[in-house]
Amino acid sequence: MVDLSRFVVPGEAPPFSDQTLVDVRAGRATVLGDERGVAVVRDGELELVVAQEARGHGLGTALARQALAPGGGAAPVDGPAPRLAWAHGDHPAARALAARFGWTAVRTLLQLRAPIASVAPDPAVPAGWSLSSFRTGDPADEADWLALNAAAFAHHPEQGRMTLDDLRAREADDWFSGDDLLLLRDDSGQLAGSCWLKVEGDTGEFYAVAVRPDLQGRGLGGVLMRAGTARLTGRGLSAAALYVEGDNAPALALYRRSGFEQHAIDVQYAAG
Repeated sequence: MVDLSRFVVPGEAPPFSDQTLVDVRAGRATVLGDERGVAVVRDGELELVVAQEARGHGLGTALARQALAPGGGAAPVDGPAPRLAWAHGDHPAARALAARFGWTAVRTLLQLRAPIASVAPDPAVPAGWSLSSFRTGDPADEADWLALNAAAFAHHPEQGRMTLDDLRAREADDWFSGDDLLLLRDDSGQLAGSCWLKVEGDTGEFYAVAVRPDLQGRGLGGVLMRAGTARLTGRGLSAAALYVEGDNAPALALYRRSGFEQHAIDVQYAAG
């Protein structure tokens, strides 16, 4: 199988989502192509990348045509042709490819960035509540977090569907640290929210910030953002990053109050 990490280019958006990489490793995705370019089909979605040195020769069009064939072409995993596609970084070539196949932009995912605070802020955890680290591999913490995540992201097309296998696959990743998955519990010990950080290279990403639905609107998102910021402070990082839906006005307002500004954009296309 082609090593997908070879297509990661400094300064460009990663060509594949974390869930795609998990599904490829688990054999739940169709992978087409070679070291010049790869198309991945999973769960009705297409992600495609062409190596820098191979661009401009029609390889992207050929890969897209193969991926969109019934059953994904000559692929190891059968299934219907994908109806959605992601363009990570909104590259002009991706827009041209989408137009060539008659696909329309239907969703935007914004990457925001902010400078790392020089002084760790006080999270201001409510009296009687507690903030602790996730215990990697602990069934109780896993079950609590999965229930919170499913409730907080019930309407999110990817995040809310995370399974125990998905969580454990991320726990096995090199970047994962239980100390970077912060759990906020209320005065009864129930999980009220979480702030999951992903630190790679010199960037600390707010990977997922979740607040229990019945507690939303009470400022707990700010508590979790400050807790995450405090965790990133003093680690030699150059920036904090996060992803947010382009139409999620409340989340955008929270993040902008926390000093985040737009850095990049991912666009999802749908077949016409």
